[in-house]
Amino acid sequence: MRRIFFLARAEVLHVVRDRATLAQVLVLPIVQLLVLSNAATFEIRDTPAYVVDFDRSSTSRELIEHFAASGHFQIAGQSASSNAANEELLHGRVTLVMTIPKDFEASIVRQRAAPVQLTVNAEKGSAAGIVQSYASRILAAYAAELSAELHPAVDVVRSNTTERAPVPGRSVIDVPMQSWYNPTLNYEHYMVPGLLVALVTLIATLLSAQNIAREKELGTLEQLNVTPLTRGQFITAKLLPFWALGLVDLALGLIAGRFVFGVPIRGSLVLLFGSAAIYLVVALAVGLWISTLVETQQQAMFVTFFIMNVYLLMSGLFTPIDSMAGWVQTASLLNPVRHFVTISRAILVKGAGVREIALPLSLLAGYAAIALTLAVRQYSKRTA
Repeated sequence: MRRIFFLARAEVLHVVRDRATLAQVLVLPIVQLLVLSNAATFEIRDTPAYVVDFDRSSTSRELIEHFAASGHFQIAGQSASSNAANEELLHGRVTLVMTIPKDFEASIVRQRAAPVQLTVNAEKGSAAGIVQSYASRILAAYAAELSAELHPAVDVVRSNTTERAPVPGRSVIDVPMQSWYNPTLNYEHYMVPGLLVALVTLIATLLSAQNIAREKELGTLEQLNVTPLTRGQFITAKLLPFWALGLVDLALGLIAGRFVFGVPIRGSLVLLFGSAAIYLVVALAVGLWISTLVETQQQAMFVTFFIMNVYLLMSGLFTPIDSMAGWVQTASLLNPVRHFVTISRAILVKGAGVREIALPLSLLAGYAAIALTLAVRQYSKRTA
């Protein structure tokens, strides 16, 4: 343990004194943001929606069919239970919940007025506003069909518009809107938790890959391998400073996000940092694996930057996973960044607990064990 401490201390001093390394930590995340922001799209397709139908009438079924046929929404579940819908929202499996009240059909026929409640997961910021707009247009189109059948005109009244009384002879569908988790639809509350993940990933992966590549360039790697240090001790001492640096950087990012952007911290910070500690093992293992493939720090930087592009574009950081092609959604399950982005947003914005993030956290733990094992084995082969 003492050997690990002294070697780790030397690595910390090197990072602090090396201005080039500090520049990489501060500049590269900004460069990535500028590059990757151009790849983001706000087109929303096949958004998972849940329907709570208390009416179960022919009119309510037609409304559900309109949503399913629009191409913008995919009905992920349907029941007469509000609790089931709330669970789907909390776990992030749906973005929109449409609640059709009892006597919906009767109210339209008799009173020319019927409410339909839309509950949106506003954690996704401006994307939630687009989802609301799509839903309102679908309701407006359905109202137009009803007007043709019932002769009086049918309107859609959004919850954020001025309330108005039903006009005699007209059928009005009232649509009260609710935005959960991010009621102000602040896009920064959606993006900042994801950008923190990108920052932590960059530090852990790039610096660990470049550090060992630097030892190769200087010719000191072979000298270290013949010292009394075991390979396990050497790898631990090399990676431990970057593991700690990643946690420190996450803490600084949270402080900036809270006081500069007003990002809420609704969940447990202990749970967030515990998840980050597991995730950093995956990122460090990827950096170690990259170091076995390259011979110079420049090569390590280029390979890491390429992997980071794939990581971020398939993580749901900029583009919602729901809007990606089906095969991309399946492939993204192998992306550890996706799971930590999900965990970060769930804890900070939703206030989720262990039960709600159990699946992505379990996947991260499995990836950490597999990635570290493979990286150490590959490193041993290259340095044997």
